[in-house]
Amino acid sequence: MANRRQQFGKLLNFFGPILGLLFVVGVFCANSEVRPYFLTGANFKIILTQTVIVAICGLGMTMIIVSAGIDLSVGSVVALTGVLGATLALRNVSPWLVVLLTVGAGGLMGLINGSIIAGFRMLPFIVTLGMMGVARGAAKWLAANQAVNYPESPLNKIMALEAPDQLLPLPWGVWIAIALAVTMAIVMRQTVFGRYIFAVGSNETAARLSGIRVRWHKALIYGLAGLFFGLGGLMQLSRLTQGDPSVAIGLELDVIAAVVIGGASLNGGSGSILGSMVGALIMAVLRNGSNQSGWPTYMQEIIIGLVIILAVGLDKFRQRRAD
Repeated sequence: MANRRQQFGKLLNFFGPILGLLFVVGVFCANSEVRPYFLTGANFKIILTQTVIVAICGLGMTMIIVSAGIDLSVGSVVALTGVLGATLALRNVSPWLVVLLTVGAGGLMGLINGSIIAGFRMLPFIVTLGMMGVARGAAKWLAANQAVNYPESPLNKIMALEAPDQLLPLPWGVWIAIALAVTMAIVMRQTVFGRYIFAVGSNETAARLSGIRVRWHKALIYGLAGLFFGLGGLMQLSRLTQGDPSVAIGLELDVIAAVVIGGASLNGGSGSILGSMVGALIMAVLRNGSNQSGWPTYMQEIIIGLVIILAVGLDKFRQRRAD
């Protein structure tokens, strides 16, 4: 009986997100007025492009949630790193240096979060909630509370939509997200570091007693996740072609929902990169389909809110089946 439950749980974790994606696509395809516009290569290109930021941030959030943590500062870090990148580009800094400094700034913010959480044994929810305000305030200060516009830059090509009336070619940002997802899937499942992430999330005390340096690994996990958040800020910068301190408000909710929909448990110890990527696609399809259907913004917010509740409910259901 226990083996059957375990097998059912594994099947649900693997196929659940994919079935969810097919269901959401099917809902919007059922509308005869939306279908001709929804099922096009041009629209799928838009969906994939809109998925990039949530997907890349989801790579970092997957590590954090699997290790039984949470990070509520994602949106603010994306805004801050985007403003930083725009400010550097405005000052004619080399594009490659802009990339390194922008992504590095995200990693630094994550490392600060992780060090405080691990060093002082504080709740991730409280620490990252505080960092949410700090990063957002720093973004507004750096940008003088207005959008930062910079001259034409190679950075803009990362998320540029070439040939917008057809699926290919896809923006570089999509390929970067796919390559990083493949890399992180290997890291999470095939390396010692990845196994340590699952061990810490499953039982922190047992992990410590088995010789894992839990505090050091927690700081490292948040630091690496911060690099992904910084890269998400760079993608946001490329997509908007400006640094806006007011963007990405509520992004952390989309990212957390994507990861949980993908099969990760908020209690830690389970999750997958593939599931998180499918979850990110579901969030993008929901927003795109809502726009195609002409639903007002408040309706989209209600739907996303319900999806988050549903995601948490699915997490609880999976836990009960595991028990």
